[in-house]
Amino acid sequence: MSVLPYLVAGWIFLIGCYGLATSRNLIHAVGCLAVCQASTYVLLLAVGYRVGGTAPVFSDLEPGTRPVVDPVVQALTLTDVVVGATVTALLLALVVQVGKRHGTVDPDELSELRG
Repeated sequence: MSVLPYLVAGWIFLIGCYGLATSRNLIHAVGCLAVCQASTYVLLLAVGYRVGGTAPVFSDLEPGTRPVVDPVVQALTLTDVVVGATVTALLLALVVQVGKRHGTVDPDELSELRG
């Protein structure tokens, strides 16, 4: 088992967090949040990967002859993709509405949102 996929997932997450911290545009911030979400795809697939594993849907495999890949992890990854796309679409719709109402998508210029 290699540590490389876990390092890649961590690196992608840190790049997304850096973009969130330095963003001066709400659209850019939503994109960086999507990059952070993409790191979870890599992490979930790294957890479920098996060397030499096959899909568990074949009926010609006898139990215990070859390792099979866990289908639950793949289903969770697919669910994560769908939820991530939905959240990104919702956040972009909110950014469009903020841009229409306030005339800017720069978080520093949104003085009405300050407490």
